[in-house]
Amino acid sequence: MVDSSLAGRTFPPPPSLQVTAEAVRAFAAATGTPYAEGEPAPATFPIVVAFVAMQALMGDPEVGIDLSHVIHGEQRFAYERPVVVGDELTATLTVDTLRQIGGADIIGTTSAITDADGALVCTAKATLVHTA
Repeated sequence: MVDSSLAGRTFPPPPSLQVTAEAVRAFAAATGTPYAEGEPAPATFPIVVAFVAMQALMGDPEVGIDLSHVIHGEQRFAYERPVVVGDELTATLTVDTLRQIGGADIIGTTSAITDADGALVCTAKATLVHTA
């Protein structure tokens, strides 16, 4: 079980991600999402940035989450503006909730995804299920 004091903690952002045309094309191809040059990135592209923050959370030895025991339960995005090629994005992850149900940790997170100027671009909410 993960220590309940994890709820409410905000973790430092990992290094920023430069949104390139190559990265957007590769993401669109991998997800089967139609994409044309010059358009905003696919709606789910911010998961690339949010997942780096989630990996940092799970890689923190003080947290005690074993990535091989994590199921990604839910993902939602709320946008302030579309993600476009040229953006430099950073995700700051906060653990909003932590519940234990049936021997599993249910971890609710919010990643605030900001651009190089610090303006909020997107908020990514995820539910992670961690089993022992």
